Amino acid sequence: MGVMQIPRRVDYGLRAAIYLSTQDPDRNCSLAEIARHQGIPRKFLEKIIQNLIHSGLVKSKRGPDGGYTLTRAPDEISFQDVIEAIEGPIAINVCMDQHLSCGHFSQCTMSGVWSEIQYKIVEVFTRTTLADLRRFPRPALAASSSLSSAA
Repeated sequence: MGVMQIPRRVDYGLRAAIYLSTQDPDRNCSLAEIARHQGIPRKFLEKIIQNLIHSGLVKSKRGPDGGYTLTRAPDEISFQDVIEAIEGPIAINVCMDQHLSCGHFSQCTMSGVWSEIQYKIVEVFTRTTLADLRRFPRPALAASSSLSSAA
């Protein structure tokens, strides 16, 4: 059975960014260090880090003390920032992506559901920052979610 899930590259990117948020901002972390501490394959992490650099969330420094650091404080970087740096705009379904279109949208009975889910997901990703998760895991939201009763 298939599972709707966050892509592995997004999960790894968030884990790498959260790891960087726990480090002294004046200390550069090597790719090997991040990969080792987060259990991320190094080659895969290289590509993810490049996306984070190109989006301006991470900076790199070459040399013996080189490595990677965040460009902003952890409380200024949201999950949405990291996810969109790696994956592009967040869209629960093709019809929720403003750059794509769906030929069924005008008569679609599901568009209201997709729109509500889209709004809620983006809202959580926008308000959740790296600082929120760098020390303690956030409590599960499932018990208080109206979506959990729909299952």
